[in-house]
Amino acid sequence: MKGSTLSKLAPLADRVLVRRMKAEEKTKGGLYLPDVSKEKPEEGVVLAVGPGHRSENGTLIPCALKPGDRVIFGKYAGTEVRVGEDIYDIMREADVYCVIGDD
Repeated sequence: MKGSTLSKLAPLADRVLVRRMKAEEKTKGGLYLPDVSKEKPEEGVVLAVGPGHRSENGTLIPCALKPGDRVIFGKYAGTEVRVGEDIYDIMREADVYCVIGDD
């Protein structure tokens, strides 16, 4: 990913910019999947986060996520955004189910 591309995309409010992991090329049994059979991955890496959302009394509540977090989210979460040849997803922090910790 080019640094200039990422600097052009700055999520607002409680949104996060995610790059999905690549779709599986073959099944556990070793069969190769055609492009039309591949499912969208539900795992990705957070590239950028917005400042957070405002509570009812106006206090800023910062995002719990940070760039570099590996996350799991809903299959159809977010909006796909293309910048040049790069593809990203922008989604709300609430659409992220969990952070995958390091082993």
